[in-house]
Amino acid sequence: MAVAVPQPVAPPAQQSRKAPAARRDKFFAWFWIGPAVVFVGVLLFYPVLDTIGLSLFNFDSSKFVGLQNFHLIFTNPLLLQVLRNNLLWLVVATGGTVLLGLIIAVLVDRVRIESFAKATIFIPMALSMTAAAVIWRFVYAYAAPGEKQIGLLNAIWTAFGGQPQAWTADPKSVLLNNLLLIVTYVWMWTGFCMVILSAALKSIPTEILEAARTDGASELSIFFRITVPMISPTIAVVATTMLINVLKIFDIVYVMTGGNFGTNVINNEYWNQLFNFNQFGVASALAVILLIAVIPVMLFNIRRFRIQEAQR
Repeated sequence: MAVAVPQPVAPPAQQSRKAPAARRDKFFAWFWIGPAVVFVGVLLFYPVLDTIGLSLFNFDSSKFVGLQNFHLIFTNPLLLQVLRNNLLWLVVATGGTVLLGLIIAVLVDRVRIESFAKATIFIPMALSMTAAAVIWRFVYAYAAPGEKQIGLLNAIWTAFGGQPQAWTADPKSVLLNNLLLIVTYVWMWTGFCMVILSAALKSIPTEILEAARTDGASELSIFFRITVPMISPTIAVVATTMLINVLKIFDIVYVMTGGNFGTNVINNEYWNQLFNFNQFGVASALAVILLIAVIPVMLFNIRRFRIQEAQR
């Protein structure tokens, strides 16, 4: 029969000394994180709650209208086009930056001028969104036939006998207008994805790659069966970062087209509704939709982070 062994109990004097120490540690912990908690509450949670409240009122917040502003957004053809454009940006811009960044990272890893190539591709990241938009606005610049074409794309196009095109200003080519704006974003952010993914590629043990080549695996097979699975956590992080970044897109659209010619996005329409039309209710509803779209991406990022932490 097992006999219970009594556990040692700390003397009362020692217990009394531990209690003030624990309270003191708790006090200093809140002393340091308190300002951050207040800062986040005032500048993050309060504006979010206030925006949600405003989205339930009319244009001047004088009358409660419930979900009427959201109903307007999902039934108005122009506002529906804004949502579709944002979805197009999410798919094409995110996929383009991550895919090109991965391909370039793999290719430059095998050249002698790796550092120079990476620096060249990363240079656009040194620019602001506005500066990148101005550069590409000149690239797409249009002049009437017979006039001097100052836009790079039209200069090349007419040099081969084509007629100058209003590349981002043709109301009949809404899809092309949006895709050309997305090119500007991909040009700017591909370097960021390349650097992060290149660092992940460096962490793959060379022994695994050499063993696969010795067994006769092709480079394409190595890429899809070894490289991509081993850096998939990094790819997921880069992709979610790009998703959040794309959801905030504003500068490129505002500078290059102002949201005209079927290129409007949520942030640009939010600006119009709030500052041009004084529609506080609709503007707040657009902001709430954007918040709802960001939350799943953030939760996915947090979940991935916790899984990685648990595996360490």
